[in-house]
Amino acid sequence: MPGGTQRQGRLTRSAEFDAVYRRGRSAASRHLVAYSFPSGQSEARLGIAVSRKVGGAVVRNRIKRQLREAFEELGDHPVAFDVVLVARPGLDSAIDSQGFPWLVQEVGGLIGRSGGSAAA
Repeated sequence: MPGGTQRQGRLTRSAEFDAVYRRGRSAASRHLVAYSFPSGQSEARLGIAVSRKVGGAVVRNRIKRQLREAFEELGDHPVAFDVVLVARPGLDSAIDSQGFPWLVQEVGGLIGRSGGSAAA
């Protein structure tokens, strides 16, 4: 998707997030939690949750932007999944110290472990 994740490729409603949380499988690391659930959609959709515990508005928006880019870096997903990524406190400093390639690998590994289609 050139130009960023388009609106149809995102989870936007609270009910969509709740469905993934309730029915999906999860995998966690120190800085991220990934929930994934097979959807009836034609493409993978991403939802991102970043609480105020993670940082101020500027930090939260930067993390969301980087998580969307990391998800796009993983490429096309053969099976359509709804994926929710939940950021934990300290993710911003981990990205700063370890770099963007680490984030792509972390996101791909978590999605794969949670039953999603991505693999790092």
